[in-house]
Amino acid sequence: MNDYVVWLNELGMHDVERVGGKNASLGEMIRHLSGLGVRVPGGFATTAHAYREFLAQGGLTEKINGALAALNVDDVAALARTGAQIRQWIMDSPFQPALNAAVEAAYAKLEAEYGTAVSWAVRSSATAEDLPDASFAGQQETFLNVHGLDSVKNRMHEVFASLFNDRAIAYRVHQGFDHGLVALSAGVQKMIRSDIGASGVAFTLDTESGFRDVVFITASYGLGEMVVQGAVNPDEFYVHKQTLRAGRPAVLRRNVGAKAIMMIYDETHGAERPVRVIEVPEEDRRQFCMTDEQVEELARQALIIEEHYGRPMDVEWARDGVDGKLYIVQARPETVQSRSGRVIERYELKGRGRVLSEGRSIGNRIGAGAAKVITKLEQMEHVRAGDVLITDMTDPDWEPIMKRAAAIVTNRGGRTCHAAIIARELGVPAVVGCGNATESVQDGAEVTVSCAEGDAGYIYEGRLPFEVKRFELDHMPPLPVKIMMNVGNPDRAFDFANIPNQGVGLARLEFIINNMIGIHPRALLEYERLPADLKAEIAPRIAAYPSPREFYVGKLTEGIATIAAAFSPSTVIVRMSDFKSNEYANLIGGPRYEPHEENPMIGFRGASRYVSTSFRECFELECEAIKRVRNTMGLTNVEIMIPFVRTLDEARSVIGLLAANDLRRGENGLRVIMMCELPSNAVLADDFLEHFDGFSIGSNDMTQLTLGLDRDSALVAGSFDERDPAVRRMLEMAIQACRAQGKYVGICGQGPSDHPDLARWLVEQGISSVSLNPDTVIDTWVYMAS
Repeated sequence: MNDYVVWLNELGMHDVERVGGKNASLGEMIRHLSGLGVRVPGGFATTAHAYREFLAQGGLTEKINGALAALNVDDVAALARTGAQIRQWIMDSPFQPALNAAVEAAYAKLEAEYGTAVSWAVRSSATAEDLPDASFAGQQETFLNVHGLDSVKNRMHEVFASLFNDRAIAYRVHQGFDHGLVALSAGVQKMIRSDIGASGVAFTLDTESGFRDVVFITASYGLGEMVVQGAVNPDEFYVHKQTLRAGRPAVLRRNVGAKAIMMIYDETHGAERPVRVIEVPEEDRRQFCMTDEQVEELARQALIIEEHYGRPMDVEWARDGVDGKLYIVQARPETVQSRSGRVIERYELKGRGRVLSEGRSIGNRIGAGAAKVITKLEQMEHVRAGDVLITDMTDPDWEPIMKRAAAIVTNRGGRTCHAAIIARELGVPAVVGCGNATESVQDGAEVTVSCAEGDAGYIYEGRLPFEVKRFELDHMPPLPVKIMMNVGNPDRAFDFANIPNQGVGLARLEFIINNMIGIHPRALLEYERLPADLKAEIAPRIAAYPSPREFYVGKLTEGIATIAAAFSPSTVIVRMSDFKSNEYANLIGGPRYEPHEENPMIGFRGASRYVSTSFRECFELECEAIKRVRNTMGLTNVEIMIPFVRTLDEARSVIGLLAANDLRRGENGLRVIMMCELPSNAVLADDFLEHFDGFSIGSNDMTQLTLGLDRDSALVAGSFDERDPAVRRMLEMAIQACRAQGKYVGICGQGPSDHPDLARWLVEQGISSVSLNPDTVIDTWVYMAS
């Protein structure tokens, strides 16, 4: 029997040539990881020997080889004809008697163990599949909710035929795999009832940046095919590995996906249609389909798998709606980011156009070309090299055409669908889950697709100019000062962490508040007293969180924790919110609470806002988020920066307010830095340093206020210069005071990037660190080293 069928629990990774990568991996996990808490459903697999013997019947192997030898896989029509012909030959050939008998015996044993009411998953596993340097994801068939022996055998037949799907034929040719050296195994596993639970994919790294210290999880209701195919926009979670291993709350980020549809069992149509797709109720769409506890349990299983295999992994999972447990149904090596070298590529738009559509970015590149709106597979020949493919959802069947495209845009899909994986492998920028791209982008129009701006990807009208920079990271010279970074967007934190750095000198809260929250904090604190129309506008945004207050604190925590984890263990200095009144007024509900000021730049901002009765409770929400990141999650590399401290009284008051919120200087290693950006700060530097652990010089405001000019006014912009002798005198006073007291002093303005002579002067004065925007780090590093 073992020549034809093998039980999964008898297999291991040494059996790849025998049962293919997928089935060998399932056996490896059952044998070695079950005792460590990794749950894998059992079953059996047919062998490569059985498959080859099947094809040897009636000269089928020779017929297939002859057909493939004459095929040009880049001829889409010829590929479709040849593939269909080969698959039909296989379907028309019966199983050989020995294989048929072995399958029937194995199935009888499964029924004896599980009963006749159980359904089965029939999956493909190719002998060249899931190798560390190539991804065969989704190229052969999977069949779910299969009942009865006859249906199982029929689906196994279809699995055998799927080795010659169009996409699989083309992929093997492009990757240089010999068709004749690849065989197929059919795996039969007990179904997990995720049709009434949830399912998705987990990667043990960040799929976009290659950042290794997180587990990235996608999740949606129902059977996993919807996530894998890209038919839904799933929930997303990032889990920090070190924090998880420490036994602390470890979920860094949560993004609610649309989850508009789900695949469930169809008990009414029998073997011909065992599953169906239904709409998810609106209320369920707004909620996360996984709790934090479930996310962390899944991440622990994924970590065990990664540690066993010794490399980043791509894991498919399912949560059973009957027993509530999490199961692993596939695990394969991650094949794109794990191949990345020590070269950084930076794409940067040099122009802006009207945004036609937006979704989730795949990769960090930019592509431009003529848009080709394709609604069905038969239209693929309309896409020429350099075009931008726009469609509802890109299936891996489309791989022969995807490699021609300058960019790919879909209405549906998430970051772990097969199409996204293939787009990454091809190096093609893709924006998935746009919702309306096939309607908002006109066929034939020139467009630019940008994945270089964080989590969100944009489709711009017109062909916009962009620049590509490449940096070798292995030969960065030593420096006389620390180079830190200014980071405000948590979406880019993992990517920016790849740039040489010594931490974050300025992590701004404004981006988190504006883009991840978008609602005035007081409107959330007073949510129950808001007018009905304003509550209706806010309600959908906060629905996935327990309360309006928790939404604000939770989102702040997620943003701060993401940046802290990305750069851990290096220092991350978080500047508390520094919105002006006009900027707070732009948030939802903002006009109800913000005053109108003639000059907000020097108005109600910074420390004076924090200690005021009208904003103090809002500031305490920020304190709560910092406490969660430092004390609960254990990311003590986070330090606090207080901006715009006008007077010593304000300094004393804000330090007292922090202490009242259990954020005391020195406790658990906490440092509180002051933004030195007012002339009063430099003149009274020694006095201010009694209350703070150092200065971070804000050269923009310091220049503006020392020279008495409005940096936003074109009329006086020509006089704005950080190198002015008066400004230098202020900087010198601040630096020398910190050096005399042995305290931290850095600068986080753009002056050192814009003016190399200022950078040299700062080094001579004894500055400790220079914090730069990420796009200037490499150039400034090289200059300062020289």
